[in-house]
Amino acid sequence: MGNFLVLLRHGQSQWNLENRFTGFKDVELSDLGREEAVTAGQKIKAAGIKFDTVFTSTLKRANNTAQLALEAAGQGNLIAGMVAHDDLRERDYGDLTGLDKDETREKYGADQVHIWRRSYDVRPPGGECLKDVVENRVRPYYVAEIKGLVDAGKNILVVAHGNSLRALLIILGVETPETINDAEFPTGVPLVFELEGGKIKKRAFLQ
Repeated sequence: MGNFLVLLRHGQSQWNLENRFTGFKDVELSDLGREEAVTAGQKIKAAGIKFDTVFTSTLKRANNTAQLALEAAGQGNLIAGMVAHDDLRERDYGDLTGLDKDETREKYGADQVHIWRRSYDVRPPGGECLKDVVENRVRPYYVAEIKGLVDAGKNILVVAHGNSLRALLIILGVETPETINDAEFPTGVPLVFELEGGKIKKRAFLQ
């Protein structure tokens, strides 16, 4: 019998809705985001996945998504024991934080903004690139805290952000710095990895 690692990006936040760079800014879920979190939990329940441990970022949009999803999945008993850590936070967008993405393109040029958003190792001013998120935060944390549980056959839920979850895809070896740009992480849709003996057998979004 295999085990599951489920990655869930938080539901739509107020700043996703407003098309702003959010990063470390601690913003609330939108109404749609709360609905997405509940739907994610219902999908997890329908799939029959029961978690042993839940990890989340310290930002409330991820935390609240985890709580709403767990309640909807009938696993609200896990909320009190959720493990929240700064290393799972969204990428720090530095000087871009809070800026409207269209205004940012006008200010810096569309090409430059595309490079900041999608390049693996180019940092926006005062912020982090994806490589920083992978190597400085998510990889060390995953190896120290999560990998052992996954390898031991536990069912794990990680509720975090677009970039910290994309970092995990690289760490898990299913994407590379070259392919990660094409890896979309929709808000509120659980990505399920089925494992056997620590090896990934299957991955699919729960539809």
